[in-house]
Amino acid sequence: MTLSAALGYPRIGPKREVKKATEAYWAGKLSADELQKVAKEQRLLRWQTLQQQGVDVIPSGDFTLYDHVLDFNNTFNIIPKRFADAQLSDLDRYFAMGRGHQKDGVDLEAQEMQNHYIKSEVSSSTQFKLNNLKPVDEFVEAKEAGIVTRPVLVGPITALLLGKVGRDEPNPASFDPLSLLDKLVPVYGELLQKLQQAGATEVQIDEPSLVMDSTANLGAQYQATFDALAKAAPGLKITLATYFGRLDKNVEFVAKLPIDTLHIDLDRAADQLDQVVEAVKPTSLKLSLGLVSGRNIWKNDLAASLATAKKVIDVLGQDRVVVATSSSLLHTPVTLANESRLKPEQKDWFSFATEKAAEVATLAKALSGADVSAALDANKQSIQARRDFEKNSDAAVRERLSKVTPDMYDRKSPFAQRIAAQDAVYKLPPFPTTTIGSFPQTKEIRLARSKHTKGELSTEEYEKFLENEIKHAVEFQEEIDIDLLVHGEAERNDMSQYFGEQLQGFVFTENAWVQSYGSRYVRPPIVVSDVSRPTPMTVRWSSYAQSLTKRPMKGMLTGPVTILNWSFPRADISKEVQCKQLALALRDEVVDLEKAGIFAIQVDEPAIREGLPLRQVDWNSYLTWAVDSFKLATAGVEDRTQVHSHFCYSDFGTIFEHIQRLDADIISIEAAKSDLKLLQVFQAKGYANDIGPGLFDIHSPRVPSVEEMKARAEAFLSALPDKKHIWIGPDCGLKTREWPGVKETLRRMVTVAKQLRAERAA
Repeated sequence: MTLSAALGYPRIGPKREVKKATEAYWAGKLSADELQKVAKEQRLLRWQTLQQQGVDVIPSGDFTLYDHVLDFNNTFNIIPKRFADAQLSDLDRYFAMGRGHQKDGVDLEAQEMQNHYIKSEVSSSTQFKLNNLKPVDEFVEAKEAGIVTRPVLVGPITALLLGKVGRDEPNPASFDPLSLLDKLVPVYGELLQKLQQAGATEVQIDEPSLVMDSTANLGAQYQATFDALAKAAPGLKITLATYFGRLDKNVEFVAKLPIDTLHIDLDRAADQLDQVVEAVKPTSLKLSLGLVSGRNIWKNDLAASLATAKKVIDVLGQDRVVVATSSSLLHTPVTLANESRLKPEQKDWFSFATEKAAEVATLAKALSGADVSAALDANKQSIQARRDFEKNSDAAVRERLSKVTPDMYDRKSPFAQRIAAQDAVYKLPPFPTTTIGSFPQTKEIRLARSKHTKGELSTEEYEKFLENEIKHAVEFQEEIDIDLLVHGEAERNDMSQYFGEQLQGFVFTENAWVQSYGSRYVRPPIVVSDVSRPTPMTVRWSSYAQSLTKRPMKGMLTGPVTILNWSFPRADISKEVQCKQLALALRDEVVDLEKAGIFAIQVDEPAIREGLPLRQVDWNSYLTWAVDSFKLATAGVEDRTQVHSHFCYSDFGTIFEHIQRLDADIISIEAAKSDLKLLQVFQAKGYANDIGPGLFDIHSPRVPSVEEMKARAEAFLSALPDKKHIWIGPDCGLKTREWPGVKETLRRMVTVAKQLRAERAA
């Protein structure tokens, strides 16, 4: 018999119940007990849903109120001293680590976020212990509900590799987080023992670091670690889960580890199958085949997946093969059942988390000899219908892309010539101030948008409302003396969705939410066909905002790479082609903004680095077309037009030459929680263009003092002594924050800029 398994499941609730409860708790409208009650209800619903879909191996312990990496850190007492010493409840301390805390005399800056997870802070003084038994408690909770689960844990090596050197480390330059492995493993083994004592018979240990570039002694570290874990809990069968990439040579030592099952991702790395099968063939290992994608929203081609599974069964035997999702399903929306507005023929192409669970179960049943012919026939028809649709390409889009010439990727003049022209036009002061683009999306804005969508507010009334919001944003910026203004983006629901809704080639959902980080959820657009721009998308609002002020107004666009990385892409053509189609559409928008008198245009690429392949050998190919796409979108304007861009999670040392090749006039980068090494790279490598390191963290509601921001700005100046222009602004957009905190923080930010000007002038 072949078993089916899900590596994880969305933790947000079918209708965002977890987000609503968490934010209500933060606002003081829900007690801790009431929040935990909602969490318990949602955990049970997740287990029951997977059980109802026929999944054999159901995960537990993967639920979180904020971030499962933060959960790991909290469980194993990886709690920086500033949080451990704070007079907070355990729950409030947990949230403070993720989002900061500024209340009742406690002022804590959040930990750094990287690619949607909270980075642990470790040092030689880190003392591991079991701070809680969350994985055990949730296993028991499921057991008491009559559901047998497989607990899911972040692996010890991956957990340490995800971290950063803590502030209290006396030798940060030489400290290696993996040096703590010998201290962590015994405590990790203690947790496995407690799971075994609670009745668990198997455990899933996630080690996606195995698909990344490895060090010379990684194999020895894994062998020693898993030898110790197997000895600590000999009654637990370990599934070692890898995903998002290929094992490559690491499979040679992984196949020798004392584990029961190895899981591999055949969605992102189908080409590794033969090598892995050959490596595990002489062993007793089971192989878990990640056949159903945990990352996309397309129906699985069940016939193709069955053929792959049968090929492996022919070599290993049926009892050594498990069919599974490629990764956790947390990256996909919860269920198609909540979608009523999709066209039936389009809805038939898609499969969300609940439906993917059913696909995995169907595959296992088919491989075990059950009659699932009706499901297979229906799937075959759906796959064929989508292929028939995909053949109907937009000839005009394809032709335009084929006629792109090399000169279309470059600005007319080099940066030195452009910046001179821009300085002559703008005459901005030293340390010019700006923001990244968005201002708070208030409940009034969300309500007005909802009413307009439902037809309860006319387009004329809605646009008048938006004009008032923009007017308020412009007046506020003038009041506090911001130099380069933004219109605030009141009209935008999401920085990718807003553009996708105005481009040909996308479809949209009502409730297909996925978690970005914490309580920030997004509804990614879905690319279904060739992309083009029927009409201008932002000119109307940027032009209106510019009409309200004599100060320069910055047009705001999301870049092609970020739109694509924050959408569900097509599966039938390459991401490079999709990205360049987006770039051409945005190029038209950039040129139209310039024609409308908007001479500063920001094309945001916060996701350019998070789209990097996991192995460096694959980076150059991705970065080449990603940077080319940005340049194609931005190179059509005159020298006097200032092109800005913004980047998140910015560790640029290893990709510096590509950042330089972007040739944006000004880049703003997320820097408020990063050390100065990030900026020192720009100095050391002689970065010519202008830069704006983020002065404060927008992911936290705390309001930093003038002194704190001034000290950080001074540190930026010390790291970038050769820069003529250093821009002063926040880390990121301000849409998730509240106006009172935003206003006070920006006032303080402008004060810092003015102090710097006065001091440098003296």
